[in-house]
Parts: sequence; C-alpha cells; structure tokens
Amino acid sequence: MEPALRFPPSTKTADASAEAAPKTGKAPFPRRTKMITTAEVRAKLPRLVTELPGPKAKNIVERDARFMSPSYTRDYPLVAKSGRGAMVEDVDGNLFLDFAAGIAVCSTGHCHPQVVDAIQKQAAELIHMSGTDSYYESMPLLAERLVATVPGSEAKKVFFTNSGTEAVEGAIKLARYATKRDKMIAFYGCFHGRSMGALSLTASKATQRKNFGALLSGIEHIPYPYAYRCAHGHTAETCGAEILEQLEGQLFKRLFDPEDVAGIIIEPIQGEGGYVPAPKFFLQELQRICRQHGIMLIADEVQSGMGRTGNWWAHEPAGIEPDILCSAKGIASGMPLGAIIARESVMRWKPGAHGTTFGGNPVCIAAALATMDLIESEYRENAARVGNHMFARMTEWTKKFKIVGDVRGRGLMIGVELVRDQRTKEKAADLRNMVVDSAFHKGLLILGAGENTIRLSPPLMIDEAQADFAMSTLEECLLEAEAKI
Repeated sequence: MEPALRFPPSTKTADASAEAAPKTGKAPFPRRTKMITTAEVRAKLPRLVTELPGPKAKNIVERDARFMSPSYTRDYPLVAKSGRGAMVEDVDGNLFLDFAAGIAVCSTGHCHPQVVDAIQKQAAELIHMSGTDSYYESMPLLAERLVATVPGSEAKKVFFTNSGTEAVEGAIKLARYATKRDKMIAFYGCFHGRSMGALSLTASKATQRKNFGALLSGIEHIPYPYAYRCAHGHTAETCGAEILEQLEGQLFKRLFDPEDVAGIIIEPIQGEGGYVPAPKFFLQELQRICRQHGIMLIADEVQSGMGRTGNWWAHEPAGIEPDILCSAKGIASGMPLGAIIARESVMRWKPGAHGTTFGGNPVCIAAALATMDLIESEYRENAARVGNHMFARMTEWTKKFKIVGDVRGRGLMIGVELVRDQRTKEKAADLRNMVVDSAFHKGLLILGAGENTIRLSPPLMIDEAQADFAMSTLEECLLEAEAKI
C-alpha cells in the first residue's frame, strides 16, 4: 500500500512555503507543462501544526455553541479561515485537503483567481437591482450558456434562484402550473431541501421532518433503485424494474390517478441518500411513463450537476430530456445561486406567477459565468479523468477491506458504503463516523451521506497526487475502523 504523506507539526521554517502557497492563488491552479517538484506536491497536501482542534478553533467552537442555532450539523471541529484550490487552512494554521468542497459546492476549488476576479469586478460595478423588476445583461447570457449544456431538441428557458431548495420549490410550482395538477411523486432516500415544499418531497432522515407538522399534501414516495441493496438481486444496471411496476400497477391504480400527477422528481444520483446512481434504463422508463401520462419529469441535479460526474449533468448517459431540471451548489463556486431549467413549452407561466428578490444577483452570475468557463475548458474533463483514476484503485476496496460493502458513483461523486459484514450487509454507521473523524485528524476533509456511506465530493480541479493522498489516508482510516470490530 502506498504510504500517505505526513508532515509533522513545526514552526514556520523551511517548510513555510507549503503553508503559504495556498494563499498566493498560483500554486494549486495552473496547467502543468514540466516535472512537478516535491515542494509543489507538499503545497497541495495537508500540514497539521497543532492538535485538533487547535486553541483558536476551540474558542470559536465554544462561542458558536453560545450564540448559534443548534440545528447545524458539524461532523468535526473545523474552523475554516481561508482556502485556495483544494486546500483549506483553519484559524490555527492547519492545512487540510478538502474532499467535501462545502457539500459539493466549490466546484472550481476555493477562491479560484478567475472567479474571485469576476466577483470583485462585478461588485465594484453593480451589486443588486433585482432581476424580477429590472434587466441585467448577464442574466440571459448565463441562461443561454446553461441551456446549451442541457441535452434535448426543445428550446429551454431559465429561472434563477438563490439555492437548491428554492429551485425545487419553483419546480413544484412550475409543474403544477404547467399541468394544472397537484400531486407529486418522489423517492425514499431523496433529499430535495428543507423549506416546506421541498421538505415534503425529501425522504432522507426523519429528523429533518420531525416536529414541523403537516407538510405539503398530495405527495407519495416510492423506493429508489438502490442496486447494492436491491431486494430482487438485480445489478447496478437492472435494479428498479419492480419499482416501475409498483408505480404503474399499484400507485397509479390505488392512490393517484396518473392524470392527477403534476410531476415525478428524481436525483439521477442520490446525494444525501448515499451517492446512489439510478440505472440508465430506470431513468429512460421513468421518462416514458411521464410522457405517456403528461407528467413533468423533474431532475434534481443540485448536487450531481455542473460537471461533477464528468458530464455537465448526471442524467446525460441515460439519454433523457427532463421537463424541468434543478441546479445549484457547484453552479457558482460558492456564491448563492440556483437555477430552474425547463423546456420552453413548460415554462410558460405569466408575469408575476413566480419571482425572486435576490435570485440571479449580478455578483453571483458573474461567479457562475467564470465557473462555467473553467468547467467547460478543463475541469469537467478533469473530473472524469481523476474520477477514473480513483475508481481504478477504490473498486478493489471491497476485496481489501471487510467493512467496505460497495464503492459507487461517477466522476468525482463517489460513495463508499461501510458494513459490519459483507454477507449480511449490516449497516455500520458508527464505523463510517469513525472514518470521517479519523480522516479529519489526518488532514482530510470528507463527509458522510445516507446512514453509513462516506461521501467524496472534492473540487473538480484536484489532481492525481491529491487523489492518491486521499485514497491512502482513507485506507489507513478503514484499517483502523476495521480493527474495532
């Protein structure tokens, strides 16, 4: 096994360049045309100089507990101060390799110089007027570029929001408006947001719904095609046929007449549900059913879109054309922006039917245009290439580690499901949490997804050296967790 690089705590001596490099805006980003030096490699990898959390971080965590809402979920005491590329520095000077990217948001890395420059220039010119009441030159420009990335023969139109949950809320309204129907269907394990309409679709964790009373009526959920846990023993390419039969043979006959259903919403790869990809045939058949009954097929690509899988959109390999597509997260490299992209024949609501004060803010749009330039020119291709590099090694983990049940995903959207026993597939949430915490203490930032899955969603600009470090670190963590059972 390739050993992970480690850098011992030290004062700012000869290795200070490694700590300072992420602040310059130069080392983590350029294309390489020559041999990479050892110093350059070290500048892109973790360097821990205090115990975790450090003294400054401890003080801030304590202050946070006094003044901040307890509803936030924090897996470890990271107190971020600055970021550059895939590296994050905390308030105590510890440098981390970020394989979480702010929940798959920082697609071009932290503070990419082109994105920062676009933000600064726009902020100095115009910050806000509201695209609901005024026109911005940049709004149709970004809309045109987004539309060009979405497959399908029909023209598309765009509505900008502030977030993914707002995009989903708007998609619910648009589906109802376009069909004059009010019923919706979603999938178990899905996460579509936390505002009341989006939360009504969400079926990820009970705690997300508990104590909020009655949610939106007229919503039903059906199982998601989860190949690793397929009750019928199907493969990753064939799982889900019985779910489609249940939809048509049971739900449409016993609960909702299909002519009352406004939309079916699906994540092509479930995010919070555990990074579970839907089979191509399942998405194709779901589209056929929707077209047959005049139901809006809504693709929630908030987490899986914008180049993360190596395609602009995760649904592309299935060859489908959603009626409505929801985007956010990686669309603007950390600035708050979301989008609803719909077929022109669908997005025909009248002026005033839907609006927003801040959605499509000019500063956020400037960041999104710079983000699209980078994803289009190199990072989408990089996500596919580095993702393939990682899968080549990680697919062996089910043989190498008895607690790894499944490795799945596409591009740089990778899930590693942990189990106590590969035969029974007993979920090992405690071991997953142990790995996440252990990785943090080794300088690697990752997150969980679902009940027992490790989520890897790094910036799309990571290189193979950083991927190798992350995999070696995770292998150490897995061995440590395995020793606990």
